[in-house]
Amino acid sequence: MTQGAGQGPEVQRTATLRDFRVPAYVNEAGPFVTSTHPAEAVPPADPGYPAPAAAYPDGYTPTQRDLPVIQRADTPQPGLDPAGRPASGPGPLYVVGDVHGYLDELVAALQEQGLIDSSGQWCAGTTRLWFLGDFTDRGPDGVGVIDLVMRLSAEAAAAGGYCKALMGNHELLLLGAKRFGDTPVNSGAGTATFQAAWLLNGGQKSDMERLQDHHLQWMARLDAVEEVDGYLLVHSDTTAYLDYGSSIEEVNDTVRETLTRNDVDEVWELFRKFTKRFSFRDEGGADAVRSLLDTYGGSRIVHGHSPIPYLLGEVGSEDGDESTGPVVEGPHVYADGLAIAMDGGVTMSGKLLVRRLPLSG
Repeated sequence: MTQGAGQGPEVQRTATLRDFRVPAYVNEAGPFVTSTHPAEAVPPADPGYPAPAAAYPDGYTPTQRDLPVIQRADTPQPGLDPAGRPASGPGPLYVVGDVHGYLDELVAALQEQGLIDSSGQWCAGTTRLWFLGDFTDRGPDGVGVIDLVMRLSAEAAAAGGYCKALMGNHELLLLGAKRFGDTPVNSGAGTATFQAAWLLNGGQKSDMERLQDHHLQWMARLDAVEEVDGYLLVHSDTTAYLDYGSSIEEVNDTVRETLTRNDVDEVWELFRKFTKRFSFRDEGGADAVRSLLDTYGGSRIVHGHSPIPYLLGEVGSEDGDESTGPVVEGPHVYADGLAIAMDGGVTMSGKLLVRRLPLSG
């Protein structure tokens, strides 16, 4: 989720080796500074939350805040049945909402669901785990979150399952800040830069200092849309994905090619569209969901990006005072039951959600 953008309504692909391609831009992005001792996370300057607006004109731009920030031989091996044979069929499906640098909360939520053990290692066998994007900004350790997800991806694959992730608007924002810095962009509402937008939306200097080539490569090759077991997985609650293709593969290829071309205005436009939100919330929201399902497949859409307290019309706080924070018990099902929201508002003293699909109850 990104402040100041997209608050108003607008109008299974099988994994292949293409998921592991390294885009050309990474060889052109310049030097990357590393730091083994990150500085204390710096919170955004203004923790307030203005109420969501009803709509934005076509030329809006994200320039104001709108939302917060080796096992023993005698131990059964994951992915094997008691007889030692590989487990058959896909494992259970889990999804994770926005993390935003809250590494400790993520570890606790994954452990609560039995996906990692007390040492933080994958222990879920053939389970399939999807992160819905937005790993960094606002919280203290975005790079630590990325490192964990990358490690779990390798451990899950070795166990016969998988851990995968989608592209969120904050991945686009961080890539843009790193690659383009203070280069002006055609924002449609005056001068804007990725660097300014990143800082405005909770960018942590310690994350920027620790970013390395492999982090940038990993973020740049993330897919934007996937369909799994009848669930259409996206980051943002917007129909803007339709602007980038009429199939899941076309959307993902278009996003990846846009990043590879490395044009600041093109990447800004991609970021701007992925910040849009609330398309499924109000009147006509179910029809907006159906437009995506009819195009890309699936019977339900699962998204992050817009915190559940905002979808419910509640207001939270970023100041760490849990007594004033929203109460989030679990995912929010809405839009005639067609949409499942997974951003529990961890940046608003809410909850970092990890849930198995289909939802129980």
